[in-house]
Amino acid sequence: MSPKVQPATVRQRRLGNELRRLRQQADLTTAQAGVLDGSSQPRISSIESGRYAVGADRVRALVRSYSCTDEAYIEALTEMTGGRTRGWWDEYRDMLPPDTIDLAELEHHATAMRTSSVVHLPGLLQTRAHAHAVISDVVPSFAPHEVEHRVSYRIKRQVVLYGENPTPLTAIVHEAALHMGFGGPEVARAQLKHVLDVSDFEHVTILVIPFGAGTFLSAGTGIYYMAGAVPALDTVQLDTDHGAAFLDTQPHLAKYRTVLDRMESCSLEPSKSRDLIRRVAAEL
Repeated sequence: MSPKVQPATVRQRRLGNELRRLRQQADLTTAQAGVLDGSSQPRISSIESGRYAVGADRVRALVRSYSCTDEAYIEALTEMTGGRTRGWWDEYRDMLPPDTIDLAELEHHATAMRTSSVVHLPGLLQTRAHAHAVISDVVPSFAPHEVEHRVSYRIKRQVVLYGENPTPLTAIVHEAALHMGFGGPEVARAQLKHVLDVSDFEHVTILVIPFGAGTFLSAGTGIYYMAGAVPALDTVQLDTDHGAAFLDTQPHLAKYRTVLDRMESCSLEPSKSRDLIRRVAAEL
C-alpha cells in the first residue's frame, strides 16, 4: 500500500503563491518559467501549488529569473523550502483538520503575533479547564475523544510563549470576553488569574477594550496576525463558523494591520488593563 499523501500546508502553499506572484509580475507563463528553470511547465505548476518540495537553490534561481532583487525577501523565501516543518503537531495530523494543524506550524515560524478577540479569550491564553468548556460547547458537538485531542492541542500551542526564545504576543481582548464565565465561576476566576500571570511576561502585552469604548472595525471577528521573517510574508488567520481562514495578500495584510492598530487605540494601557481584569475576577 502506498503511503498516504499529505496535503500541502498553509506554509507550503504560501511559498508557492509567492513564487507565482513573482512569476506573474515578471509577465512569464509557467511554460516560460519552466524553460528558464530547466524543468517543465508541470513542475512549475506543482511548485506553485505547494505539492512539490522545492529546495533553496531552486527558489533563488527562480526568483532571480523573475528579476526579484529584494535580498531579505529572497532569504525569507529560502527559509520556507524543504517541505513541511516537522514538529510536535505532527502527532495530531490524523486527529484534527489540516487548517488547525497548520496554525501551529505558522506560530512556530512567526517572529511576532497579534491577536484580537471580543467574546473568547485567545487560545494562547486559555487554561485547560477553560479550553475544555469552550470546545465542549460547539454545534455540532465533538465526541469526548475529539474534545480531548483539541484541548491538548490548544494547550501545546502555548509552547511559543515559553522557553529561551519566546515569540512576542500582543493580545487585544474586549471586556465582554472577561465576563463570559465559561465553565462556571471557579474556572473563570482561574482563567483570569492565568491571564494576569501571563501578562507579567516581558514579551506578552495584554490590552483590554473596556465597555463604552465605542465601535471599532471587525468587532465581531477574531483576528490573529502572525508576522513572518519579512512583512511581505505575514499571515492573517480569521475565525469563522466554518473553520479557520488564512489571508496573505498585501491588501488583506494592510487592512488587518490597520484594524488591529485601531483596536489597540481603543484599549486601556497594560497596567489599567490588568486592573480591570482583577476587578472582573473579584466580582465572579
